[in-house]
Amino acid sequence: MEIQPSTWLDVIRQEYLNDFVRAGGAAVKVAVADDEPARHGLRDQLRRLGQADGYRIAIVDAAETKVQMVDRVFHAVARQMPWEETARAFLARTIAENGYQLPADPTNLTLAALAAANDVPDRRLNTSITDILWRELFKDYAMSQEFRLAMVRLCRAQLSPDDEPAVTDAVTAWLHGELRRISEVKRALIFQRIARHNARHMLASLAHWLRITGSSGLLLVLDIARCPLTVPREQRDDGVYYSRPATFDAYEMLRQLIDGTDDVEGLFVAVLAGREFTTDLRRSYVQYPALHYRLADEVHDQYRPNPLAALVRIANAS
Repeated sequence: MEIQPSTWLDVIRQEYLNDFVRAGGAAVKVAVADDEPARHGLRDQLRRLGQADGYRIAIVDAAETKVQMVDRVFHAVARQMPWEETARAFLARTIAENGYQLPADPTNLTLAALAAANDVPDRRLNTSITDILWRELFKDYAMSQEFRLAMVRLCRAQLSPDDEPAVTDAVTAWLHGELRRISEVKRALIFQRIARHNARHMLASLAHWLRITGSSGLLLVLDIARCPLTVPREQRDDGVYYSRPATFDAYEMLRQLIDGTDDVEGLFVAVLAGREFTTDLRRSYVQYPALHYRLADEVHDQYRPNPLAALVRIANAS
């Protein structure tokens, strides 16, 4: 049974974005739409809903990113995040909560500007803010250690823009998956790359970070329509295509996201898929039981679709 896109989007906003996820929950929902325009319409609508409700939005397309590798997914999300803006927001909140005045220009949080606003010597203020960052950020164990160290560096870059800018640039490249040598971030006390073993923790850390910097959380739109497609080589464009094992690896990545929602806060993942996701005889999610068992709606009404189901089929617009 199919559900109207407006009905599904209303439920997502009311039950999840406005309520459950904003309060610290996490959820993964799959919407199957028959054609690309319908999926793009859902993307646009989800973006508007998320922005209206204060979420940071990231859209990852399996035609552009190898979604079977969760580290590639994280890097694609990271490249869409305003890291400097979130670092400023965190600093402004924590500095104000600890009794300091903010400069008249809220975008200027350098030590010199803060010292002038509070009539405190730079060196003394630096010591106080270092203690604040240690207490409020580095000891926030809801985030992984590497993520916390990266955020400390980005916050320090706001306070002292001229202090080792190359290290700050390297940390941003590390988040984006564009770092050439891991030695470039050793000054930030980071000693390993973001890879498949730690990327899910980094994604959970990001969702938490966004919440403590003033956002409602992270809305990730993951379009996996490309995964179950079988396209002859001579008909392929320059995008990403998937073998059957790679498709099942992508399904395993989704399975892990679903199973990990109890350990994540402020994350909503909207997975958009094409009809092949449910109908292909060799590549549908039914062929991967670990995901099928998590999405199958075993108890359902015979005549009405359940808008809260883990997987819904979107009706064509007419």
